[in-house]
Amino acid sequence: MKYKRILLKLSGESLMGEKQFGIDNVRLTEYAREIKTLVDTGVQVAIVIGGGNIFRGVQAEEGGMERTQGDYMGMLATVINSMALQSSLEQEGVDTRLQSAIELKQIAEPFIRRRAIRHLEKGRVVIFGGGTGSPFFTTDSAAALRAVEIEADVILKGTRVDGIYTEDPEKNPDATRYDEISFREVFERGIKVMDMTAFTLCNENGVPIVVFDMNKSGNLLRVSKGEAIGTVVTS
Repeated sequence: MKYKRILLKLSGESLMGEKQFGIDNVRLTEYAREIKTLVDTGVQVAIVIGGGNIFRGVQAEEGGMERTQGDYMGMLATVINSMALQSSLEQEGVDTRLQSAIELKQIAEPFIRRRAIRHLEKGRVVIFGGGTGSPFFTTDSAAALRAVEIEADVILKGTRVDGIYTEDPEKNPDATRYDEISFREVFERGIKVMDMTAFTLCNENGVPIVVFDMNKSGNLLRVSKGEAIGTVVTS
């Protein structure tokens, strides 16, 4: 395996599957089985999930709600998604721990870096819910922060497209995919990979990002082996 400890970043929207809102249990089971396949090889897996399938703080602000309140509601949405994925993983026989940046002692451990690393070393999947615990930060920023804290080898950003393109491939079929691109090139070309806070954190701490199609069976395992799947962003 090329990567021994990975942080998998999933969007909340990816859990919707074919639905327009909420969680598609079929998609959830598919993801759980993909993750189990990876865990069975001995790779240490941490996960951060967005909450956009349930609630987005930015949208709340556009509707007139205070941004801080909206962001906290969005954090709770990520916890709901995290609990759903934890349940699916456990049904597949994967030992899982949920840690939340917001104190929710009935359902999750508090985020404690040393404890998280110990869980990973014991082969448990650790899901980080509640974002960073602070408003004005996205779950991309949470993923970057946690990846740095647990000393992950890479962030695997699972999306519905198979990498980073010169243009939006859904709008321009002639767009070409990058196999590898530097942080500097992404910044200079204005390509949207993660928000700038997350992106800068990864760049400054030497954490590469791999953007790949999570919905294609077997891709997660292949990316972890270092196969040329998706696009690698490096310093």
